[in-house]
Amino acid sequence: MKKLKIFADGSCLKNPGPGGYCSIITDGEKKAIIKGSEKNSTNNRMELTAVIKALESLKKSPYEIELYTDSNYVVNGINSWLEKWIKNNWKTSSGKPVENQDLWKKLYELLQKHKVKAFWIKGHSGHPENEYCDKIAKQEALKVKDEKK
Repeated sequence: MKKLKIFADGSCLKNPGPGGYCSIITDGEKKAIIKGSEKNSTNNRMELTAVIKALESLKKSPYEIELYTDSNYVVNGINSWLEKWIKNNWKTSSGKPVENQDLWKKLYELLQKHKVKAFWIKGHSGHPENEYCDKIAKQEALKVKDEKK
């Protein structure tokens, strides 16, 4: 199984507000950058979207993927919560509906095609790919903030 690393980050200028995302996909030699924005979103939605868009861009499968993000929400969701949510009919352990369920369902579907392990990296700690994704995600959010309404 071919191995890839994905670095992903999302940004929101207000929460909710204009949002942007960025992912870097690399096999160690080549890199692809996935980026975009939404006029009205949240930090968590942009973090999830960064991962979803990266996985959607992979035309071949399966891959063994190491996913790096500064979002504990995404890491815990992938590594721990998703299976429990599905067993609980998309309810949290407290019985409330899972937030961002539409994105989690889409992400779950994409995760079935690959072997993905998510790793948390501290944001704003000098990690080159994370810093780059953070910068681009903010730029993407600013683009839609500045568009005429």
